[in-house]
Amino acid sequence: MRKIGFPLWIVCLIIMDQWVKAWTVANIALNEQRTFIPKIVNLYYLRNYGAAFSILQHQQWFFTLVTLIVITAAVWYFIKHIKGSLWTLWSLSLVIAGGIGNFIDRLRLGYVVDMFHLDFIDFPVFNVADICLTVGVAVLFISIMKEENNGNKS
Repeated sequence: MRKIGFPLWIVCLIIMDQWVKAWTVANIALNEQRTFIPKIVNLYYLRNYGAAFSILQHQQWFFTLVTLIVITAAVWYFIKHIKGSLWTLWSLSLVIAGGIGNFIDRLRLGYVVDMFHLDFIDFPVFNVADICLTVGVAVLFISIMKEENNGNKS
């Protein structure tokens, strides 16, 4: 089940990310903001040519290299730990899906489509792939730390 379920989960996340981005581009003008959940989240179509907080603008070669390294490492770690912790596999699935989702944009468009803007905090505009990456890395970190702690108790 793990060898089929998690890859299907990854594909579903990538499809959801690309669908939300396509919907945003089709329905919201560039740099336009629309209320989504009042006082919480707005939809705000931006093109991000860099990384988080728009750092490293127009460094596509760098993002391509880093993305390929991270996705390769995540897939390798996923395969190596296919019988391991479900939390680890789930988090790696999020990292892989998020990385591929933004990579598709960079290859196809030369930038990443971002659309979620938080009203209650000063935070960069982000997308579904960014959510996958952030949650995936956080859960992976916790999972690895937990496994290390459990291994040290022996």
